[in-house]
Amino acid sequence: MNFSKPKLSFAQIINMNVGFFGIQYSFGLQQSAVNPIYDFLGASPDEIPLLNLAGPMTGLLIQPIIGAMSDKTWSPRFGRRKPYFFIGALMCSLALLFYPFSSSLWMAAGLLWILDVGNNTAMEPYRAFIADKLDASQQPTGFQAQSFFTGLGQTLVNLSIFIFPLIFLGTTGSLPTWVYASFFLGSICSIGSVWWSMRTTAEIPPSEEELEEMKTTPLNVFSPFIDIAKAIKDMPKVMWQLALVYLFQWYALFCYWQNSSKSIAQSVWKTTTYQDNPLYNEAVSWTGLVNGWYNIVMFLVAFSLVYFAKKYSPKLVHTFCLVLAGIGFLVFPMIENKYLLFPAITGFGIGWASMMGIPYLIVVSEIPKERYGVYMGIINMMIVIPMLIQTLSFGYILKNFLNNDPGKAITFAGILLLIAAAATMLIKAKKPSEDINMPMGGGGH
Repeated sequence: MNFSKPKLSFAQIINMNVGFFGIQYSFGLQQSAVNPIYDFLGASPDEIPLLNLAGPMTGLLIQPIIGAMSDKTWSPRFGRRKPYFFIGALMCSLALLFYPFSSSLWMAAGLLWILDVGNNTAMEPYRAFIADKLDASQQPTGFQAQSFFTGLGQTLVNLSIFIFPLIFLGTTGSLPTWVYASFFLGSICSIGSVWWSMRTTAEIPPSEEELEEMKTTPLNVFSPFIDIAKAIKDMPKVMWQLALVYLFQWYALFCYWQNSSKSIAQSVWKTTTYQDNPLYNEAVSWTGLVNGWYNIVMFLVAFSLVYFAKKYSPKLVHTFCLVLAGIGFLVFPMIENKYLLFPAITGFGIGWASMMGIPYLIVVSEIPKERYGVYMGIINMMIVIPMLIQTLSFGYILKNFLNNDPGKAITFAGILLLIAAAATMLIKAKKPSEDINMPMGGGGH
């Protein structure tokens, strides 16, 4: 745009990102509660990756398409990105409402597909929303506010997984009653928080040039695919370098999420039985606390990473955070005292805070403004392609090379994060000082 964007106060940046809290609460349930539900419904360990196929497939298909569509959308009444937040949040709410009524593995897997479509429809335009609304000096605060709300949303998810089993006892249908409470709360958070952000934050209208571009190349059934293909062809080199980092980083994270509760059950509770096993139920509950802790660490450190990114560089900050996360994963399966799991996972909490915000700072200055939506969607393709590779390949690796041992799966993830850190150091990005070496929004920390 030709005019400078108005500076927002810290409170305004928080308001515009509250909706990200609901989206991430929903995503947190998917990370922490869906795999134990599969275990309760009788899935074997090597079936879990395939049952998680919904996440990467919907991310791969939905996010770039929604991004390209939102680039070409403008309504004076509804905005550019907001219609997509709302539709996505509504789908999430409905899927979360029905999820606990799953009576079979395949019903649970089917509802996960609907949940993921909603999550991806809502999440993708939120990245572009930050790039649209904030100038270069405030974008670090905006992206790290999303990191903060990711931590907060997922912390509350994991606390609910620990606390609700103590309050909501017994089973309802084929699942423990606490599952219903967690998912119903998620349904309310998803739509309620997005409604708040839509109500409190106006979008900046597109420039005359952008409106003219929208008129000359209007949205049709083929235009998102044409735009995605063009954007990939013209993609800045730094994004290809980030794709290599993401290959190792996100493959590793899926390995952790799928195996964390089973690893804790094995190392702390000394059990490898998952169905009708009170010890495994205790391990799932404790995993909720452990995962809650890394998300607490995430929202505690999220805004401090803005300072370090300004002082050093986003690349160095991300490298350091990945090393901490990798070391945390390497020691995690060796721990037999359940309380020592918290310091071990702290490194991942710091890494997770960086993963959700800092890489966007590495690339945002090299992305054309009028194509923020499609390029944020392509960055998400870089996230979900490794997840897709993981869901298709890791069951085989786990069974044939790691002896179906969840502890070895977490160690494997740690090694991959250290490789991702090395790949980050190979990125050749523009000097960040022009873009981020300025103060955060008024009222900031």
